[in-house]
Amino acid sequence: MTRSQLPELPIRAVLPELLDVLARHRAAVLTAPPGTGKTTVVPLALAGAGLRVLVAEPRRLAVRAAAARMGVSYTIRGERHVGADPRVEVVTTGVLLQRLQRDQELSGVDVVMLDECHERHLDADTALAFLLDVRDTLRPDLRLLATSATADAAPWARLLGGGRTAPVVRAAGTAHPVETVWAPPHRPVAPPHGTRVDPALLSHVAHVVRRALAERDGDVLCFLPGAGEIARVAGMLAGEGVEVLQVHGQAPARVQDAVLSPGAGRRVVLATSVAESSLTVPGVRVVVDSGLAREPRTDHARGLGSLVTVRVSRASADQRAGRAGREAPGTVYRCWSPAEHERLADHARPEIAVADLTGFALQAACWGVPDARGLALLDPPPPAALSAALRTLHVLGALEPAAAGSPARTGGGAPAPDGEGTAAGRETEALALGRVTGRGRRMALAGVHPRLARALIDLGPAAAEVVALLSEQLPRQASDDLVEVWRSARRGGDGFAARWRQEVRRLARAATPPADVTTRAGGAVPAGGAVPGLGRGAGQPDEALAGTVVALAFPERVARRRGGGFLMASGTEARPAGGSRLASATWLAVAVADRPTGSATARVRQAVEIDEEIARLAVPVTTEEEVGWRVPPGGRRGDVSARLVERLGAIELSSTPLDDVDVRPALLAGLRAEGVLTWTKEALAVRDRLAFCHRALGDPWPPVAGWHDLLELAGHWLEPELSRARRRADLEVVDVAAALRRLVPWSERLDAVAPERVEVPSGSRVRVDYSGEQPVLAVKLQELFGWQETPRIAGVPLLVHLLSPAGRPVAVTGDLASFWRDGYRSVRAELRGRYPRHPWPEDPLTAAPTRHTNRRT
Repeated sequence: MTRSQLPELPIRAVLPELLDVLARHRAAVLTAPPGTGKTTVVPLALAGAGLRVLVAEPRRLAVRAAAARMGVSYTIRGERHVGADPRVEVVTTGVLLQRLQRDQELSGVDVVMLDECHERHLDADTALAFLLDVRDTLRPDLRLLATSATADAAPWARLLGGGRTAPVVRAAGTAHPVETVWAPPHRPVAPPHGTRVDPALLSHVAHVVRRALAERDGDVLCFLPGAGEIARVAGMLAGEGVEVLQVHGQAPARVQDAVLSPGAGRRVVLATSVAESSLTVPGVRVVVDSGLAREPRTDHARGLGSLVTVRVSRASADQRAGRAGREAPGTVYRCWSPAEHERLADHARPEIAVADLTGFALQAACWGVPDARGLALLDPPPPAALSAALRTLHVLGALEPAAAGSPARTGGGAPAPDGEGTAAGRETEALALGRVTGRGRRMALAGVHPRLARALIDLGPAAAEVVALLSEQLPRQASDDLVEVWRSARRGGDGFAARWRQEVRRLARAATPPADVTTRAGGAVPAGGAVPGLGRGAGQPDEALAGTVVALAFPERVARRRGGGFLMASGTEARPAGGSRLASATWLAVAVADRPTGSATARVRQAVEIDEEIARLAVPVTTEEEVGWRVPPGGRRGDVSARLVERLGAIELSSTPLDDVDVRPALLAGLRAEGVLTWTKEALAVRDRLAFCHRALGDPWPPVAGWHDLLELAGHWLEPELSRARRRADLEVVDVAAALRRLVPWSERLDAVAPERVEVPSGSRVRVDYSGEQPVLAVKLQELFGWQETPRIAGVPLLVHLLSPAGRPVAVTGDLASFWRDGYRSVRAELRGRYPRHPWPEDPLTAAPTRHTNRRT
């Protein structure tokens, strides 16, 4: 297709306006519904105006499709094709980032078109931020065009305007009408959980596809969340007399080509979200939408990433439905109800909000903004996720240690230093967070995740085959033993093996060390850096090499067997699948793991058996004195632990007991965690009396009502015992009551201020209960005859609990005089018949108090 042969598509109506605003403003946002030709017509029109155009697409499938339709060049990772028109090239956003890192000025490019920006892929957001920086500092002539299939252009216009608002060009679509058919399951199905999708829903989707084939003409495009679900539904559709194509990110090129070409007969295309936009599947008149998609999730605390199945947003559902009306009127069958549709989120969450940000942080660090402050991003990176990413980069050696006295910042919020935004300010920012190292720059240009790039650079071309395995999503049926997967790829003749071999060649070139690094044991290491070498391995050389690659890439996932599972260096427990050969290993290097929703244990997806030598190579071993309060695994009661411990991350390798060390901090930790002390009734009574004195009189009586208060004063009342104690048992035998008496101020006497007992008129010495807010005296009523006034302790009146002869409360009063006057008569009337042997005088004030019964007559 040449520029003089631009197809008659709706986008042509706005081309003059678009060319004009780009010439005048150097930036524009183009909104156009699916099928209007923005992806293929606009680049050719720009080239026809004498401009050299670079088109960035979010997916490889879209790159190949757009380039094929335009007859232009394209570049994806590991593959480059030269087309007929040299003025237009289509690349993935990942390739665009690589070019920007190599050549910030983008020499030879006049216009960069970021297609499908509404999808909010992290690479696309990052690339746009870098391009805006380039335009503002190096290339004011660079034209930027963001295109979107949605009408919400305001955020992009503000971003591209650089303080103003960039022009928005809107193309009216002539999309054909799409009828909506609601087709929810007849019976409730379980919601998605992690990556699990209820088989009943997949069976229902297959049924709806059959229904669509019977009720409508044309090809059917069916959206499913992942390759596994696609394969299962494809199996259910076998024998339907139609061609079934499976399209996902790992689909072979021949399948992608077949999807983008008209079929000889009716087809069913089962696809993930890769088919939502950016390409037209010819012949499609029907869309069947499962309503599900996969999104990344990252457990930053454990260093684990996974994909989860989620409900699509309404915007995504509309995008999917639009596939049916690209070429003619169509129909969308939605496998959910209208009520469920109303509850869908308006838009999907941007990838920057949910993804692992290690690669993003490395790109930003190479750009000179390690904390991403100052980058023109629609959404800032979450501070916790960015902080975790920067820590990972430090561990991988991609960032230098932060400059002394310059605390790292992650995610903004602090005042900007003087000079921010200038070269000097950016240098200050980089120093504060740790400037990118030479090795970090090589890692950024390797085209794989920084973790894998670290292993590739450290071990050299020999690691390329294993890194290539880990840089792609492995086949669904792949073994959990990565060495077995590796050998299968070597033997295989399938599409995965072909892509793997192509990636191996690319990575081997990327791993070849430049002149400023030294090589040893087949590994390339930055000059002056640590030199990792291959260990003996857990068996054959394949195991040793694969284990070393995985251990260097994921050091926190080095794991040693413990009980029925494995403890990773990060401190997370992991378990292989039941029956796995890996379960019998002593050490593992875990390449792929996830944590099922609601589980504290990680699930090992792919790993390699290694030995301790490789584990020590990947994870620094520390030796330190450990004095603390330790609860043994599976135990409930802790005790003092004083050991010299050798650790590999969270994995304890060995320990030796330590003598003659101060264990007071450990004992105090035990007191805080478990109490430990034996609290007798006497000890509790002393504590309550001391607490009452503080409430009633204040200083110098100390606060002891709460356990926290007592711990704060432990140096006073427990000092002798703490000095002598070495273990839990020594604290359990402490006389707590005697120890607490050390808290009585030197100028006071506890028995004088808060006596343990009070003498009542009968001559009995009755214990006072100080546990409540007011001291309580519980005594039989007959023992108080003649006691007119309620006694006080430290100025606080006693609360008198008057007891029956059987010891049961009959009245509670803080004013005895009032009780004798107003309450005694009713008590006497009620109880004198029940307890006739006890005195019940008419005048209790003149009667003799007694603790005995009446004499027999």
